[in-house]
Amino acid sequence: MFEALLVNAGVLLALVLGQWAISVRIGDVSFVDAFWGAGMGVLAVLSWWQLAEPGPLATLLMVMTAAWGFRLGGYLFLRWRREGEDKRYRQILRKDREKGNFALAALVKVWLMQAVLLFMVSSPAQVGILAAGSSASPTWLTWLGVALYGVGIFFEWVGDWQLARFKADPANKGHVLDSGLWRYTRHPNYFGDFAAWWGIWLVCASVGWGFAAATVIGPLFLSFTLTKWSGVTLLEKGMDRSKGDKYADYKRRTSAFLPLPPKAPREDRTAG
Repeated sequence: MFEALLVNAGVLLALVLGQWAISVRIGDVSFVDAFWGAGMGVLAVLSWWQLAEPGPLATLLMVMTAAWGFRLGGYLFLRWRREGEDKRYRQILRKDREKGNFALAALVKVWLMQAVLLFMVSSPAQVGILAAGSSASPTWLTWLGVALYGVGIFFEWVGDWQLARFKADPANKGHVLDSGLWRYTRHPNYFGDFAAWWGIWLVCASVGWGFAAATVIGPLFLSFTLTKWSGVTLLEKGMDRSKGDKYADYKRRTSAFLPLPPKAPREDRTAG
């Protein structure tokens, strides 16, 4: 298994360096977000490909990860092509660009850091596939993981679709999406990521709890970044500035992360 993981790391590094060179040439690293998902799909397929005779559990894990990763990668790549450079990365690299250090900063601050985190977060899929090999078969824990993964895929795919439709309508400019899945959580796509990867981790656990313990850092870190670091927290700072009172009211009514029934509208207590 260790040798296969080294192969995965080597391929990941080669892909990252190639994309870094492209990002330096065009002066934009924003498409790294698309590689976040697609790269995990690549590592899952590569892990599966290195098995002499992949069994049903290894194939299941590969398909789950590839379906999640390549869909997300394609969605974010098209968004980047449509909307251009992400202001988050423009801000992160602004001073380095001014000092003429864009290439080195892009490599260290963006591409190599993302590669390390990508490898870590996707560890349940990689290790689960390699450990399952040709002999492991699904158990009740496998199907529990598949069920949780299915919930995540539903929230992420449908949430992204609803958001894309909302943004495509010029009449919605300046408004807040508060219907569909967005009525129950302010971030159905982030919750979907969370559920999908804990589901993948449970499938890895069905191969052996030792493998699950060794890779739990993946979904734990993903949960942290979605809720406290670059996910909900960072996105809502921008939404607070751009949407003002409309978003403040939406936040009061709607769960931040876990899907919950919305709170009732605030009553008008002004004396009549």
